[in-house]
Amino acid sequence: MSVPSRYLRSAGAHAEIDEDAFIDGAYILSIGGAQQSHVNLAHPEDVFYEYLRRIANVVDLFRDPGEPLSVLHLGAGALTLARYVQATRPGSRQVAVERERELLAFVLEHLPLPPGTDCTLLVEDARDTLAACRKGSFDVVVLDVFSGADGATELAEPAFYRLLADAVAPDGVVLVNVGDDPPLAFARAQARMLKATGLDVAALGESDMFSGKHAGNIVLAAASRWQAEWTPALTAAGPHPAAVLTGVEYDEFAGRSR
Repeated sequence: MSVPSRYLRSAGAHAEIDEDAFIDGAYILSIGGAQQSHVNLAHPEDVFYEYLRRIANVVDLFRDPGEPLSVLHLGAGALTLARYVQATRPGSRQVAVERERELLAFVLEHLPLPPGTDCTLLVEDARDTLAACRKGSFDVVVLDVFSGADGATELAEPAFYRLLADAVAPDGVVLVNVGDDPPLAFARAQARMLKATGLDVAALGESDMFSGKHAGNIVLAAASRWQAEWTPALTAAGPHPAAVLTGVEYDEFAGRSR
C-alpha cells in the first residue's frame, strides 16, 4: 500500500503519513524521515509521545474534568493535542497556528479532525499570532515548535516569552516543549526565560533528563501560581520514571550553563 507523501517546499523535505504497525487506527507523521507526530484516530484520548502525554496531564489537572477550555497551539503538527482536548473536553475553543501551509493541508487531507471540533487553523508565524492576541485570551497556550540551534531561534528569546505570558489568562497555563541535547544549555536558557516572565514555573520530564547527560524533551509548565498539589499528582501521572522540578530544584536546573 502506498504511503501518503507530500513535498514541503518551504521546509525542503518530504512529509509522510504511515500507519502505526502496532496500534490499529493510529498514524505517524514524519518530515524528512524524522517522526514528528503520532495520531490515534480511533482513540484520540490516547497520547503516545511521552512529552505530549506530560503536556496532556497538565491540561487534565489544572481545571475540572470535562470543562471546556480555550487553547492556543503554536505549532500544529498533526494536531494531536487539539484532538485530545476535543475528546476529553468537548466544546473547547481552539486555535492552531502552523507556518507550513502545505503541511497543514496534507495533515487535514489524510487525518481530518473529528466532527464538531471547534479549531481555527491559522497559517502564520507564531510571533505574529501572539502579538495580535488580547491579554489573557487563552486558558492554555502551548508552544511546540522546534527552536533549537538549527531552528526557529527567534522564538527562543525573552521578548517572545513575554508574549506567551501575556496571552494566557490569569488562571491559565503556559506549556512549552523543549527538545535538546547534552548538556541541555538550550533547555536551561528557555527555563530561565520563562521564569523571568514572572510566572511560577515547573519542569517536567523523564528523571534522567535533568542530569543533562541525555538528549530528549523537557516540558516547561507555568502558571500565575503553581499549586503545591500539582507536583505529586503530575509525578504520579508519569510517564515513568517521571520528575517534576519546582522551586529550588527548578532554579538549580535552569541556572546551570554547563
